[in-house]
Amino acid sequence: MRFVTAGLAPGARVLDLGCGRGFVLAALAGRGFEAHGVERSAAAAQGADPRAQVRIATTLAAAGYPSGHFDAVLIWHVLEHLREPGPALVEVHRVLRPGGRLVVAVPNFSSWQARWAGPAWFHLDPPRHLHHFSLAALRGLVERCGFAIGSEHHFSLRQNPFGWIQSAQNRRVGLPRNGLYTLLYERGHAAAPFDARTRRALWACLALGVVPALALTVAETASRQGATVHVVARRSGQT
Repeated sequence: MRFVTAGLAPGARVLDLGCGRGFVLAALAGRGFEAHGVERSAAAAQGADPRAQVRIATTLAAAGYPSGHFDAVLIWHVLEHLREPGPALVEVHRVLRPGGRLVVAVPNFSSWQARWAGPAWFHLDPPRHLHHFSLAALRGLVERCGFAIGSEHHFSLRQNPFGWIQSAQNRRVGLPRNGLYTLLYERGHAAAPFDARTRRALWACLALGVVPALALTVAETASRQGATVHVVARRSGQT
């Protein structure tokens, strides 16, 4: 949140597109910003912070915001889920004030991790991911939709090391695809998935992979080849 909101005036109006349960909205509201969210599913948004203003709509255009309404818009690992990412960015341009900030994060299809893992890449995530972007493609799309890119960032401690570990596990014959992610996600929510032998193998992948994954993440960041990438852009134009 410090990164996303750096330089914004107190009380600035911020939109999280694809807000889900509103973890980002709660953090924004807690820092004194006017937090807004759009989510296509009422069930997905259930439990959102009551300080946030959430609209349920199938697209940003359908949410019905006025032009120039927001100071910043966040699209954090949502663009790849949208059927029409271009029109969504055009609508973001409309609802942002001139000079307003856009932050977009996506998996980086041109990264070392993606090229090494191929079809085993964790961040492919079919069928939920409908599009994938190289960094050049993301920059081109954002710029064509009326934004000027200010910076790009290749480090994510949450996403990138785990992507190396899970992708390596996906390449191993005999282990379930994205099994480690499933094991971690289901832990505490349901009966333990997989048999005991499979669970031991998955935990071993995690334990053995942490140090190499961190080293690879540092190297890919230094080479500007992060497995996920986020760009910060400004809305161009006066209208």
